[in-house]
Amino acid sequence: MSKLLSRIESPADLQLLSEPELLELAQEIRDELVRVLSLRPAHFASNLGVVELTLALHTVFDFRSDRLIWDTGHQIYPQKLITGRYRDFDTIRTKGGLMGYPNPTESEYDLFMTGHAGSSVSTVSGLKAGDDLQGNTGKHSVAVIGDGAFVSGIVFEALNNIAGMNQDVLVILNDNKMSICPRTGGVAQYLDQCRMTSLYQGSKKSINYLLSKIPLLGDLAHSALEQVRDGLKASLKEGMLFEEMGFRYFGPVDGHDLPNLLRILRDLKGQKGPLLLHLFTEKGHGVPQASADPVMFHTPPVFTKVGPERTNIETKKGGSKAYTDAVSAAIAEAMRADPKVTVLTAAMCQGNKLEAVRTEFPDRFFDVGICESHAVAFAAGMAKTGMKPIVDIYSTFLQRSFDQIFQEVSLQNLPVVFTLDRAGLTGPDGPTHHGVFDIPYMRIFPHMIVMAPGDEADVKPMLDFALAQTSPTSIRYPKAVLEEIKREFEPIRLGQSEVIEEGDDGAIIVFGTQVTVALQAAHLLRDEGINLTIVNARFCKPLDRKTILPLVEKMPFVLTVEEGTLEGGFGSAVLEACNAEGLDTRHVTRLGLPDQYVQHAERAELFAEIGLDMEGLCRAVRKALAKGEPEGEFSAVG
Repeated sequence: MSKLLSRIESPADLQLLSEPELLELAQEIRDELVRVLSLRPAHFASNLGVVELTLALHTVFDFRSDRLIWDTGHQIYPQKLITGRYRDFDTIRTKGGLMGYPNPTESEYDLFMTGHAGSSVSTVSGLKAGDDLQGNTGKHSVAVIGDGAFVSGIVFEALNNIAGMNQDVLVILNDNKMSICPRTGGVAQYLDQCRMTSLYQGSKKSINYLLSKIPLLGDLAHSALEQVRDGLKASLKEGMLFEEMGFRYFGPVDGHDLPNLLRILRDLKGQKGPLLLHLFTEKGHGVPQASADPVMFHTPPVFTKVGPERTNIETKKGGSKAYTDAVSAAIAEAMRADPKVTVLTAAMCQGNKLEAVRTEFPDRFFDVGICESHAVAFAAGMAKTGMKPIVDIYSTFLQRSFDQIFQEVSLQNLPVVFTLDRAGLTGPDGPTHHGVFDIPYMRIFPHMIVMAPGDEADVKPMLDFALAQTSPTSIRYPKAVLEEIKREFEPIRLGQSEVIEEGDDGAIIVFGTQVTVALQAAHLLRDEGINLTIVNARFCKPLDRKTILPLVEKMPFVLTVEEGTLEGGFGSAVLEACNAEGLDTRHVTRLGLPDQYVQHAERAELFAEIGLDMEGLCRAVRKALAKGEPEGEFSAVG
């Protein structure tokens, strides 16, 4: 057991430690992060990079009353370890255990459940305004945001507003030259210039010292020397962007120098107005392999071996290929076949498995950073010129560009292809990352075609079909291992589903890759004398009314299955179509996600919990059959 870490029940215990002991505690936290990676995949490099910052913040401030927001939130592990959750740390990212992101139900120190980038500065500004209005002006408000998230448009909206209100807010820019992948864009170049010199901060200290020694010269000397300082600052560009926006800029500062961080934060704690502290940190700090390859070590596979001093780390070999691999391969093939095809991502080149595409087609690959709204509007402009852009973004992140999908794409009826990765349940990442709302938010738009592959065989034909359209299209796919259904493949045609198996006792219509689960359930139920029709819907919009509505009319029951929220989803689309035709739908049952946020666990555990696994589908079939039997009779399947 760790010597110091095991004694930390709350951040108040940090006050009892000397600076050397705090440094020792930092090492113990890193050791604990390495240890948990030997148990399960978890966020790693980002947490290694904020250990000293976490200790400094919780030593200087009292966040039982002060306010702290971690942007994005996947770097919350050190905070969990020093806020009474050390003994539960083994449970992180497991069903019923600690969440891998901030979670207010776990601790008073986690104010918001955050999982999307860019909102921390706005949120902390709102906290400060609310506290001030209620007379709690002494509460300190701190937001920690990474340089990858800093380019989000909402950040600059918040900075502008904070400066306009002259709020006492401290924004800490954790600059590690990364988001998940290396950052891109003009702001990244500007921050790199800030790394080039520390002359400005030194000159400021020297000028202040000089002024203190020549008081008789008074305001005139002070003004002249301040002009010299400002001219020097302008020539170096260091911090000018932030100071021109109304923030007092401090830095750059070594984010791993714990004693210096403590001194700086204590100084800033007593200052007023909008403040920006610029830290340089190293993602993966303290683990050589993680700092050398922070992209791979963002959420690495399980560690199978760790050498002394946290060197020579070996990771578990990769498993089976996933739908992300199939889509990225299809995108590469499409780009080889057609020079008008481009691909855009939002700081998720690795997550979307687009590294090979970026290497092969550097001129047609665009990583816009964590700026999903910009990505969609940018794609619309590109489509207007006759290009064929593919916007490859996680489902949970694409919803940040809802207005651009409406105004710039759908309203203009432009052929932008949306490939929605991680659509459905993402497992241990939990409710911030489950991509469960895209079916409703995409299908409401006129002109939009909404699709989902039933298996691997659907993926490339579906993308090729989408690229041939003159209107916008959406293709959703899960974070799941590839599966392929053995059947005579039906080509992808607009608004046409695929009947995989036929039976007279009922029908299961699946939108998405749960087709394979439905087939497993059908084969099991066949042994009980129940013969089902299994349909791979392929399209939610336009809906295949020619196939689906006759099934509703003639079958004893119909189940619709989707890996998404039931409100406004595929099942709702079926009911709407039936209602338009005046069909009786009392025997139609919709299966999907309930009207609540699904927590974190392995995908299989979550499917079992909500009844979307094979056993759950079998239960739903038996229940539907029993419901349709005459009163007084018993179902053959119990």
